[in-house]
Amino acid sequence: MKFIDESKIEVIAGNGGNGAASFRHEKYIEKGGPDGGDGGHGGSVYAVADRNINTLVDYRYARMHRAKNGESGRGADCYGKGADDIILHMPVGTVITDLNSGEVIADLARDGEKTLLARGGKGGLGNLHFKSSTNRTPRQCTPGEEGERRELQLELKILADVGLLGMPNAGKSTFIRSVSAAKPKVADYPFTTLHPNLGVVRVSDQKSFVIADIPGLIEGAAEGAGLGHQFLRHLARTRLLLHLVDLAPLYEGVDPVHEAHALINELKKYDEVLYHKPRWLVLNKLDLLQDREEKITAFLEAFGEDTRYFAISAINGEGCKELTYAIMEHLDQVAAQEQEAITDSAQETAIDIYDPAP
Repeated sequence: MKFIDESKIEVIAGNGGNGAASFRHEKYIEKGGPDGGDGGHGGSVYAVADRNINTLVDYRYARMHRAKNGESGRGADCYGKGADDIILHMPVGTVITDLNSGEVIADLARDGEKTLLARGGKGGLGNLHFKSSTNRTPRQCTPGEEGERRELQLELKILADVGLLGMPNAGKSTFIRSVSAAKPKVADYPFTTLHPNLGVVRVSDQKSFVIADIPGLIEGAAEGAGLGHQFLRHLARTRLLLHLVDLAPLYEGVDPVHEAHALINELKKYDEVLYHKPRWLVLNKLDLLQDREEKITAFLEAFGEDTRYFAISAINGEGCKELTYAIMEHLDQVAAQEQEAITDSAQETAIDIYDPAP
């Protein structure tokens, strides 16, 4: 299936049916009075997060989604039938934005989460609502309301705990194949990854985390080189970034230190929030180094940034298990801190509500 992570659609809710102006006409019954029924409501358009969908390809070509109108009211107190709602199933992690106002309508971060995209119009009132002691034969009725109409931007941000960063051919796909059951394409040339891949890393029977591999970023991506920043949005929800560095470049003259700094600069140009996320260095391809300790020391001294690092060989799994354990420990700490912050916030709210002001 082709991976599509953004699309533009138009949603149109149904109009409400018109109310009816009618009077009761039956044999032997004079002046039966008003009996015009109300119009039915128009159909609304909803979006629902569905974990069984992982791409927005359904919305790349089906751009317009229109609900039906409600039926008009009729005589003999007959109310018009309301139209059915439309449910649009979208991947978990879809962000829905109004194209005209820029307002974020919904962030479908949980499976089954449902949100209203366009509300259907209310049905009009029939003339039976307007009868009174002074108005026995009302001839007025109201038309149905128009349904809402919106142009929307859909943007998929996949849900992962850990994101992989690196230049092309740094070994990201090999690493995710080594630590998870995911099987992305691997080859001895750059740009083998053309769309994001997800893998579940199981540290034990009870503990696991999700890791995301995106296409390699190259210097000048901000100006449109390579795949640019097209897939960096998928790292927005991660709690940790792994910056893979190729210590044994495929081509002569490639400086790993320069490549590492170039990627960090591109990350900073794209998003300051993403740039300031916790980021560990993962020095890869130890299996190709003869003097690995000297290479690692020289790289760290030239790199100059004080950050946590791990040295691995993704192709044979050397150092990968220790890295996954460290990642799991870090994620557990982050989860505990988030839970503590939620608890503190709830306690402060309770104090504000129940404690009288002095």
